Amino acid sequence: MRKRIFGLETEYGLLIKDPELKLDPVEVAYRIKDKIFSKGMGVLDMHYRANDEPPGNGGFLLNGGRMYLDMGHLEYASPECPTILDLITYDRAGDWIIQETLGELGWSEQVAIIKNNVDLETNATFGCHENYLASRELQLEDRDNLKLLAAFLVTRQIFCGAGRIGSCNPHPFRDWDDTNRGTQPEENVKFQISQRADHIPNEFYRWVQYNRAIVNTRDEPLADPSRYRRVHLLVGDSNMSEFATGLKMGTTSLILELMEMGAADRDWILADSVEAMTSISHDQEFKWEITLRNGKKITAIDLQNSMMEAARRELKGQSHETDWIIDGWDSVLRDLPRGPEALLGRVDWASKLWMLREFQREENLDWNDPWLKSLDLEYHNINRQQGLYWSLEENGDAYRKTSDAAIDASRFNPPRGTRAHGRGELIKTLMHAQTGYLIDWIGFRLSDSDEPFLMLDPFKSYKTDIQERLRDVVLKNPEDSEGSPEQPDTDPPMRDSPSRKKNF
Repeated sequence: MRKRIFGLETEYGLLIKDPELKLDPVEVAYRIKDKIFSKGMGVLDMHYRANDEPPGNGGFLLNGGRMYLDMGHLEYASPECPTILDLITYDRAGDWIIQETLGELGWSEQVAIIKNNVDLETNATFGCHENYLASRELQLEDRDNLKLLAAFLVTRQIFCGAGRIGSCNPHPFRDWDDTNRGTQPEENVKFQISQRADHIPNEFYRWVQYNRAIVNTRDEPLADPSRYRRVHLLVGDSNMSEFATGLKMGTTSLILELMEMGAADRDWILADSVEAMTSISHDQEFKWEITLRNGKKITAIDLQNSMMEAARRELKGQSHETDWIIDGWDSVLRDLPRGPEALLGRVDWASKLWMLREFQREENLDWNDPWLKSLDLEYHNINRQQGLYWSLEENGDAYRKTSDAAIDASRFNPPRGTRAHGRGELIKTLMHAQTGYLIDWIGFRLSDSDEPFLMLDPFKSYKTDIQERLRDVVLKNPEDSEGSPEQPDTDPPMRDSPSRKKNF
């Protein structure tokens, strides 16, 4: 499958820094969501999407994505993106929309929006969900194919992990089954490379809540089910680094390509993926030793190198984007043995660890010091005047693949080349229309009597067809939309930032 579509769903942490703000985090999240839609950046749902998603809980945005509340967390789902570069840009556009709205509410100093995956006080976890369009011919009913994908996902954390101080045991019944497989005691883990590793007790599972798995097997394509399937993953961390986001999504897409081609090596399968997930993340010496199903003992770097070489052999030259994914994959695997400083600005866990160690030395702090834990969270603060990650970009130490101009435009404009383009046209019209509507990823309906308009081909724009369907919609008076933002009707300038010297 040469063409693919990508999406990211990000659940944000929310930290109230000012005790004088007499609102709890859920109330703040609701007010941010309400402000986003009241200022004209999209349309709220008029119908129930589920029992826990009533009307007004969220809605679709002008850029074709969604903003909503999920179990109290503010969540942004990117529009369907045809390239990794688009995906990085639209992922950051969600951050910008939220942070800008926080400022408009006057809460920039009182509230921090944290793009991470774990509450260090309660050890509650929240997700970053990845979506990949795949051919229906990808045989995920084949158990070995699931194990191949799991082997890749377990070992990719060495360059995709966001890192965290400490660990936890969130599974109260581990002592009753075989999921407690000799992981290090919590008190021995000063720092680990993944935020999600401690919260993944299964190799495969269908449902996403309470029983999370390395590979989610739910078959919900959100497209023509005879042609496509959607690979929906919840095992990964949210990333601040553009390089890490690009490599996480890009390398996974290449592994799926190898699997679709029948070119993935079954000797990559691990003896125990769940145990390896935790042991790699917890390894304080970064040796990352694993055991394959065939009994061979190697390292996660060795296994990833084997996968990268297979991608180079089978896929190199397919496209410019494929080549920079393979080259970035190769470069980070070569630099991992050199330590965190060699990975600064590209790998989140390494960048964070380097910063925390520097601060530890300056202030003589223990790993359990609350000050250090607060800095762990501040690495993920999306406020560019406060978050620790942003100092790497300011100093030129962080890789940029996109540009501020592209991110800014992507707040209001959908990506071209997917059905998100048509959906953006729909949202733009509905913001000024006198009609009821029901919208979902795969289509919409404008009234109870209207036939649904289906968008089952995610590679098709549908823009002209949607414009025709909307031809007879009655628009509101112009003064009804005075609060709407100006929206440049242009393509986001998707290009590499010329100001950075580092290569992907």
